[in-house]
Formats: sequence, structure tokens, C-alpha cells
Amino acid sequence: MRVFDFTNAIVREPGRSVVDGLREDRSATPDFDGIRGEHAGYVAALRAAGLDVDVLPPLEAFPDSVFVEDPAIVFPEGAILLRPGAPTRLGERVEMRGALKRHFSQVLELEGDEYADGGDVLVTPGLVIVGMSARTNRVGAQVLVKKLAELGRRATLAATPKTILHFKTAVSLLAEDTVLATQTMADTGIFGGFKIIVTPAGEEGAANALRINDTVLVGDRFPRTIDLLGRAGFPVVAVRVTEIGKLDAGLSCLSLRW
Repeated sequence: MRVFDFTNAIVREPGRSVVDGLREDRSATPDFDGIRGEHAGYVAALRAAGLDVDVLPPLEAFPDSVFVEDPAIVFPEGAILLRPGAPTRLGERVEMRGALKRHFSQVLELEGDEYADGGDVLVTPGLVIVGMSARTNRVGAQVLVKKLAELGRRATLAATPKTILHFKTAVSLLAEDTVLATQTMADTGIFGGFKIIVTPAGEEGAANALRINDTVLVGDRFPRTIDLLGRAGFPVVAVRVTEIGKLDAGLSCLSLRW
């Protein structure tokens, strides 16, 4: 079974508070109806790719809770409840715990003062890469590596370039031997064992693509990347994430997949 072969997913509907979510650029306010429509389109794309999707209700108290991949990561063997690096997101753990326990018999948890975001975790064949970033500190990454070992997963640490929010902001797995990455991430040398397709200049946001079964989801505002991947033989589905992108978010963080 390939690491991007999935049958199930968990998502959470955005609440109206989502427009107050964390973001670096405060000049562009996202539109709630736009986000809700884009989220519905995303869920439709997951289902079209063959996934059974568990849609959780919105959490108005947590504006960023639509990004379910940050407080947890999941595998067929079990789930790990994380400790998000943004203090305003810590409470999402409690809300996510019940959903995980409905689906998984084994749910491990990070505890203490360490913190780690799922957006910094890239699963590749045979190895999970945990990126250290502003949202995942070294202690959190080290504890996460141990938790992954409990699930039978081998993991390693990597440094996320300081200009990048999350490790997966700048890289995604396209095939078992191929990644899509920004030039900055490609230059780190982390992916020496992989073929690297570099995002065209000005379309760095496309690096957060999402491979699901035989489909690659890519933001529709990245036409050159879509063309590049199509010519490379990947079956691409364009997904609208314009308003969601204003929250420094992409495709992978909107769902938990196994």
C-alpha cells in the first residue's frame, strides 16, 4: 500500500470566526462565504478521490480549527494528538480527541511543554520527516519521533527554512520517489533521495499540494504548476483555495487522511 493511498478522512467545517484566524498578512481579510464554499469544494474533491469523509461541526471558539491536520496526525496504525505551537490553538486538542477515538483504537498524545504541528510532518515511504519550525520546537519534534516509533514508524528531524511557516508549506509528496518543492526547500538538500519538481517562480504556494490515491490536488490559482505536473504525467485536480490561502493555509492542513 502506498503512503498516499487513503479510504478515510476527517475535516471540520469552518466557523464564522475563521476570518479572525492566524495569518501573517493582515491587510487581506478572508471572506467567510468564500471559505465555506472552498471548503465544500475541497470535501467534494476528497470524496471524488474515493474517501469517506467525517465532517466535524465548526468550533467558533477556535478560529483556526478548520485546519485539522495541525492538532493531530493519523496513520492506519493509530493517531497522535499533538500540541499546536500557536497558544490560541491548544484547546483544539480537547475537541479533536473524541473524533480520533471514534476512528482509532490507539490514540497517543504529546504532553508537557513540547509543541508540534501536523503541518510540519511529511510522510514518505519508509520515513516520516518532522520539520522543526516556529510551530514545532526541537523537544516537541523529538518526542513526536518517539511516539511515531510506538506506531512502528521510523522518523527523522529536519530544519524548516526560517522564511517558511510549516515544513509542508513548501513541499509535498507527489509519488513514492518524487516531491514538489519550492526552490528554497529544494536547496536544503533534505530530499537528495527524491526526484524534485520545483514550483515555478511566483507559484511557491503550489508546493502544498495533496496526493490522494491516483489524484493530485493543487490550488487552482497556480496554472503553471498545474501544467507542469500534467506534463509530468500526474493526474491533477484544481481546487479553489483563494480565500483559505489568505489564512496562510493550503490543501494538506484541511484534512486528516488514512
